[in-house]
Amino acid sequence: MVAVSEPSPLPRTLTLVGVGRMGLALLRGWQQQGAGGLGSSWCVLALDAAPSEEARSLGATSSPDRQSQDVLVLAIKPQSFDGALPMLRPLVRPNSVVLSVMAGVSIARLQSAFGVDQVIRAMPNTPGAIGEGISAFSTSASVGPAQQAHAWQLLSPLGEVVGPLPEAEIDAVTALSGSGPAYVFALVEAMALAGERAGLSRPIAERLARQTVIGSGALLKEEAQTSPAALRQTVTSPGGTTAAALAVLQAPGGLDALMSEAIAAATARSKALGQAS
Repeated sequence: MVAVSEPSPLPRTLTLVGVGRMGLALLRGWQQQGAGGLGSSWCVLALDAAPSEEARSLGATSSPDRQSQDVLVLAIKPQSFDGALPMLRPLVRPNSVVLSVMAGVSIARLQSAFGVDQVIRAMPNTPGAIGEGISAFSTSASVGPAQQAHAWQLLSPLGEVVGPLPEAEIDAVTALSGSGPAYVFALVEAMALAGERAGLSRPIAERLARQTVIGSGALLKEEAQTSPAALRQTVTSPGGTTAAALAVLQAPGGLDALMSEAIAAATARSKALGQAS
């Protein structure tokens, strides 16, 4: 698998649908890049009849342009998809490209709903709202290298981009990186609660736990060529306090087993939601 990073020819027309956190993050990034990632003619469509002030300042409108688009980017909640379809169908033609960041909506369903062959399904995560996320994408068979490169351009404001992956792997991506921020937040909660039980005040315990995770994430980014296992070992002195804690976390049934169970459960749920959609 090779991440596509070369610039591709811009489409003539592009519509972004949805100005929630992901939609706004995409739009901010595109505008910071200048015209890169957008077409020569583009619009932003808010499904909400009253877009936020920021969305309006970035050009969002609640009235779709009925002209068919070269690229339609869907940054809406999957539960809004069916209700929005009658308004969205006129925006595409058979040779349009549809790029979706909706969780659980398959390529086949998008092809059927819009009557198009070229579909790109992406799975970003919530840190993308501040440009620190990661997105993985898969494509239908008819999506060529130029469209893949353009998908990379469009998704890059959210953070790192990997793909194309087989669509069968997107459920695991959803479970790992899509849902992953919640696991990290849960870890901070658990660390803070444990610190409180050990005698710290709640504000101090939460501050210590939060900044420990923030700093550790920054170190992971700074030391990208060093494996997490190696970084862990640099903190772990034989017979020390960290080693005592890790003996509990890495015991049978500990963190590794729990995380495997959690990822498996989230993957199974993602598959179930996709089959139900």
